[in-house]
Amino acid sequence: MTHRTLTLRELNRTTLARQLLLERSTLSVPAAIETLVGLQAQVPNPPYIGLWTRLPAFQRGTLMGLIESKQVVRAAMMRSTLHLLTAEDFLRLRAPLTPALLKAMKAFFGKRIQGLDTEQFAESMRAVFDETPLAFSEARAALTERAPDRDFNALAYVARAYLPLMQLPPGGYWSSGGSPAYATADHWLGRSIQPSSDPAELIRRYLAAFGPASLKDAQAWAGMTTLKEAFQRLTDELIVYRSEDGETLYDLPGLPILDGETPAPVRFIPEYDNLVLAHADRRRVIADAYRPLVYLSAGRVRSTILVDGFMAGTWKIEKVRKAAALVIEPCLTLSAADQAALAEEGERLLRWAEDRAEQYTVRFEPTA
Repeated sequence: MTHRTLTLRELNRTTLARQLLLERSTLSVPAAIETLVGLQAQVPNPPYIGLWTRLPAFQRGTLMGLIESKQVVRAAMMRSTLHLLTAEDFLRLRAPLTPALLKAMKAFFGKRIQGLDTEQFAESMRAVFDETPLAFSEARAALTERAPDRDFNALAYVARAYLPLMQLPPGGYWSSGGSPAYATADHWLGRSIQPSSDPAELIRRYLAAFGPASLKDAQAWAGMTTLKEAFQRLTDELIVYRSEDGETLYDLPGLPILDGETPAPVRFIPEYDNLVLAHADRRRVIADAYRPLVYLSAGRVRSTILVDGFMAGTWKIEKVRKAAALVIEPCLTLSAADQAALAEEGERLLRWAEDRAEQYTVRFEPTA
C-alpha cells in the first residue's frame, strides 16, 4: 500500500530532524554517532564540527577520548570512505558493507589486480594485522612478499577491502595527520565482526537516519548497487510514500513526517557530511542549480550553510597568525535576519574551532 505524496519541504524537515539538525540533541556522543550511522571522516576535523553543530556543549576531547578508549573507531565503511562509528556499529555493519568496499576496489584497481586471487591474498594478510598494528607503509614488505609483481597501493586496498581493519589512535583525532597504524577488529577490540552479510539491518538503520528515501538513495549512501532484493524482502514491514516526482520512498513504521513549515535554524554543515551525500536525489537539501558549488573535482565536498533548512551557500575558515576568520559565500540573497543569525552562529563555531586565536571575524562574500 502506498501512502500519501510527500512534498520537498516535508522531506527536508523530516531529514533534518533525523539528522539532529532542527534542534541540538541531548543524546550522548556515542548515541548521536549511532543515530547518524556514523560520520564521514576521510578528513579528521569535519566529524567534530558535525557533532558540534548537532550537540550542545560538544567538546573535541570527548570524541578523542572515545577513540582512545575503543568505543569509537575510524574505518572504511559506506562508499568505501573512512567513517567514525561506534565499535558496536562497526562490528554489526562491516559484513553487510563489504560489497561496497569490493566494488570500490575493482573500480580503482581492477586492471592492477587482474588475475590475483584477492580473497586468498587478503586472508594471507590477516595474520599480519592480527599480530601487530601496522601502517600500510610498514606492511609494505609483507604485502609485496605475497604478491611480488603487483602494485603496492592496489595490494593495500585489497587488504582494506576484505579485512575488518580500523585505524588506531591518533588516527581520527582532531587535526591529526601522518600514516596511522591499522589493526583488525579481533586485535584492537578483542571481538570479531558479526558474520551475517544480510543488509536488512543496514537498510533499517539508513531509513531511520535519512528516510523516507528511495532504493537509489540507499544505494548511493552505502555505495552498493545490490539492495533491490533486500528492499523487496522488507516491503511488508516498511511504509511506502511517493515524492512529488512520483519516486517510491520507503520508511520505517511509526516515524513521524514533519510539517514542511517547521522552523529550521541556520546551521553550519562541515565538509563531507553525510547530510549532503546520503541521497541520490539531493534536492531535499541542495537545489540542483547549486550542486557545482558543493561537489568539486576529485571527490571534494565543501562545507555548507543551511538557511530555512536548505543549502544557501558555502563556508570556510581562514587563519593568519593569531587572527581567524569564518568566510561565508552565499549562493542566494540573505535577509538581514538570516545574516545576523549566521554571524552569531558562525562566531560561536569559529571560537570553538580556533580556540587559540586572538582575533575573530565572520565575513560575508558577495553572492555567488
